Formats: sequence, C-alpha cells, structure tokens
Amino acid sequence: MTQMPVLPAPQVPKPLRWRGGRVVGALLLREMSTTYGRTPGGYIWAILQPVAMIALLTVVFSFILRAPSLGTSFVLFYATGFLPLRTFQEVSNSVGAAVQFNLAMMAYPRVTFVDVLTARALLSVMTQIMVTAIVLTAVLIIEDARSILDFRPILITYAAVIFLAVGIGTLNSYLTFSFHLWRSLWSILTRPLFLISGVFFIYEDLPRTAQDILWFNPVLHLTGLMRTGVYSTYTPEYISVTYVAVCAGLPLVFGLLLLFSFCKDAIYK
Repeated sequence: MTQMPVLPAPQVPKPLRWRGGRVVGALLLREMSTTYGRTPGGYIWAILQPVAMIALLTVVFSFILRAPSLGTSFVLFYATGFLPLRTFQEVSNSVGAAVQFNLAMMAYPRVTFVDVLTARALLSVMTQIMVTAIVLTAVLIIEDARSILDFRPILITYAAVIFLAVGIGTLNSYLTFSFHLWRSLWSILTRPLFLISGVFFIYEDLPRTAQDILWFNPVLHLTGLMRTGVYSTYTPEYISVTYVAVCAGLPLVFGLLLLFSFCKDAIYK
C-alpha cells in the first residue's frame, strides 16, 4: 500500500499586529529629527527656555516683593507654576499642529490621524517630562530647598496636564486643518494664560470676584495642585480634578469624532 506524501501546511501570512506600532515609531523618529534635529542643541534649547523664563520672573518679582506667596524661594515658587503651564502649552500646540504638519504622510493608507496624533503627543510629553525633571531637580539642589516632595499630587498634576493638553490639542488639530486661521487665533486667545494661571500668584491671593471668574481656567487648578506636592502646608480647597477631566475629555471626544468623519475624506479629494 503506497503511503500518501505529506504536503507542507500552507503558509498563512501573520497578521501585522505591530504595524500601528511601527508606523508610530517611524513617525516619532521623523518628528524628533524635524522638531529638535534642525537646530544645534535642539533639546538644550527646550531646557534653557523655561530656565530663562523662571530666572526672569525671579529677578523681576524679587525686587517688588519681599517673599513669594508660598515658602521663601522665588525660583521654586515660579518653577512650580510655570512648568505645568509650559507643559500644557507645548503638548497642546504640538498635537494641535499634527494633522496639518503631516498631511503628506497621511496620504499613505497605513498612516492614520491616530498615528500622527500619537507620535506627536509622545514626543512632546517625553520632552516636557524630561525638562520638568531636570529643571525642578536643579532648582531644589541650587536653592538648597528643604521641601519634602509629595509625588502623588505631582504625578496627578502631570497626568491631568497631559490629558488636558492632548484633549484640547486633538480638537485644535481638526480646527487647524479645517480653518487655516484657527492656529493664529488660538495663539492670541491663549496668551493671557501666563497671567491668569497662577504662575506668580496663588488663588487665595485674589479678590473674590477674580476667584469666581478664574476658577473656570483649568490650568489654574493644575498649578495649585502642583504646589500641594511641593509645599506641605498649602492645602487649597478650590481644586477640582473632575472639572479638569471634563475640560479634557469633551474636546478629545469631539476632536476624534470630527477627525474621523472629515479628515481622511478631505485628504484624498
């Protein structure tokens, strides 16, 4: 009896499980080279810019005030207010320009707006976390500050800052793509953030009328929360992480829905 030959099993192509990860990785490398690779010492400038601003605030207000609203170090006080604000601005601006900047890349079927947003958000978040860690550590060492850091509110602050920045940036990404003047308009609208986000004051220093108005600024909640992790005696009652989450979640959902509905079709027209 002749034995039938055993045929090899057909080769089934493996699913491209990591295709999205590879696309994001490639876009991330491209973003690194275009954002920080075109100028000498690109990452050094990312650190020097907040350092210069904190130093300027320290010099100016040390001549006007005898002591900051919290503690005795002007540098530490302004660093704890400015670093969360800068993280929000940098991440939201980066994500907000993602689709417009990568229109040519999105013409490829494998590249989606989710890949583009993810790559830009990852690069900006990692950069700002690195900058914050370096600057805050340097301030604590140079000032010989004896603060006992509570990392829980600090980590919550940066999680909320990133969530808020990505949410608003996602909606801005659609608006920037659809309305070319929106980026300039958004830049004008957010310029007062530096003055109203608690960088050089605390919420309790404000008159009641100003408190009622500025409470609706979510960044003010985050600068206050950041300072609770640095100043153990500071226990503000106005902070609402839930409010910040709502301010982040709503634009994120609407931004994703709008991008999903309109962006890809517009690119292929």
